[in-house]
Amino acid sequence: MTRKLRLDAVLVQAVIAGALSFAHLHDLAAAAGQTGWKAWAYPVSVDLLLVAAWRRLRNGGRSRLAWCWFLIALVASLGANVATAGFLDLAHPPAWLRFGVAGWPALAFLGGTLLAHSPTAAGDRVPVVPAPAAPAPEPEVDREPVPDPVTAAEPAPALPEAPSPVVPPALVDHARKVAADHRTRTGTDIDTATLRARLGIPEDLAGAIAAQLA
Repeated sequence: MTRKLRLDAVLVQAVIAGALSFAHLHDLAAAAGQTGWKAWAYPVSVDLLLVAAWRRLRNGGRSRLAWCWFLIALVASLGANVATAGFLDLAHPPAWLRFGVAGWPALAFLGGTLLAHSPTAAGDRVPVVPAPAAPAPEPEVDREPVPDPVTAAEPAPALPEAPSPVVPPALVDHARKVAADHRTRTGTDIDTATLRARLGIPEDLAGAIAAQLA
C-alpha cells in the first residue's frame, strides 16, 4: 500500500513539473513572436528532444552525442523556466531571445535526426573487458603405453668367474713345509686361514695352495 502511494505521488509531481515547464516554454515562444499553434509546438519539440536523448543514454551506453543533446534540451527547458520568472522583459524580448527561438526548430530537427539514426561510436561507449575465451580442446593422440622400467629391463649378464690364481711351484713347496711343521706341532692339518697368516698371501691364493696340499 505504501509503495502504491509513493508511486502515485511521483507521477503527480512529474505531471505538475511537466505542465509548468510546458507552459513556460509556450509563454517564452509566444513572447518571442511565435503565435498560435507554433507557440505550442516549441515545448513539445524541447520535451521530445530531451526524452530522445535520455532514451539514447539508457539504451546506447554513455554516448557523448546523447549527453550533448540532453544538455541542450535541458538548458532550453530550464532557460524558459528562469526567463519567465521575471528575469526578462517578455513584453520587449531581446534580439538574442528571438534569434534563439527562431533557430530552435532547425537545431531540434538536427539533434533528433542524429539521435535516431547515428550508431553509437565505439569510442563513445565505456570499454567492456571481453570475457576470456575458453581454451581450445587438445587433439586426442593415441599414445603408446610406456613400458615398466622394472619389468622391461633385460636381465643383467652374469659376471664371469674370476680365474684361479697361478701358484708358483716354489711357493707350493714352501707351503708344504709350513703345513708339515704345523702338523708336527699340533697334530692337525693346517687350515686355510692359518696358512694364509703364516705365508702372508691373499685369501684366494691361500685357498688355491690349500687345495693342492689336500
